[in-house]
Amino acid sequence: MSGSSGSKKDRQRAARERLQAEREAAARKAKVRGRVLVSAAIVSSLALVGGVAWYVTQPTADAAAAEGPLVRPAHTTGKDGVVVPYGKAGSEHVLTVWLDPRCPYCAGAETGLGRTMKQQADDGEYRIEYHFATFLDGSLGGKGSKRALNALGAAVNESPEKFMEYMNVLYANHPEKESDDKFGSTATLLELADKVDGLRTPAFNKAVKELTYMPWVEKVSQQFYEQDINGTPTFLIDGKKIQVNSGKGIESISPEQFTELVGENIK
Repeated sequence: MSGSSGSKKDRQRAARERLQAEREAAARKAKVRGRVLVSAAIVSSLALVGGVAWYVTQPTADAAAAEGPLVRPAHTTGKDGVVVPYGKAGSEHVLTVWLDPRCPYCAGAETGLGRTMKQQADDGEYRIEYHFATFLDGSLGGKGSKRALNALGAAVNESPEKFMEYMNVLYANHPEKESDDKFGSTATLLELADKVDGLRTPAFNKAVKELTYMPWVEKVSQQFYEQDINGTPTFLIDGKKIQVNSGKGIESISPEQFTELVGENIK
């Protein structure tokens, strides 16, 4: 009986944590939208008009890069390339994954299940479609989510395999706290790219340093709000949401539990 009671308590705790995460994500979404509205009203110059001085902020390098021409990374799909697929295009089933590069729970999911998902996609059990959010930059301040996503765009432009390897490296070297803007450092992103054989091509280096894919990052990020996803990580198999967090901090369920869960929910 004690084991059954403990299991029930674990499920209840996991449900409470999930609900809290969804509430926090909704609050973040509202906050980010508010900041977008505010920033849209800011003029990026210091001007004197009709004898009145208007003191305004200058655009950051990241904001300026986001206003550049849209460059869509190779090997992406969907309108404007907002989806990063991995696996066989003709797979009958689709595993949809939503992640924020700064999210520690996403790190738990990727480090716990990433290799299993890759192997299952390689085996043709399903195709993975990665979507990304960057709301933590807006809610906590910083630029790590968007800069990491820009670097992931540069990686997928090299190949889907390089993308998968680099994403695994990023999450394996994830900051412990969301508030740590570790991935806001270009030097850090390039240093971590050294861990992926053959990734540091001139094209990759240039894209990371010059923020080439920032307009694409904005397109990808916007999908998080348009699809009304409440938080990250969010996993769906054939459109049906599955829970991959164990309820024990950021730890994911085991690969065996994940495999069983996917099997139960495949149409």
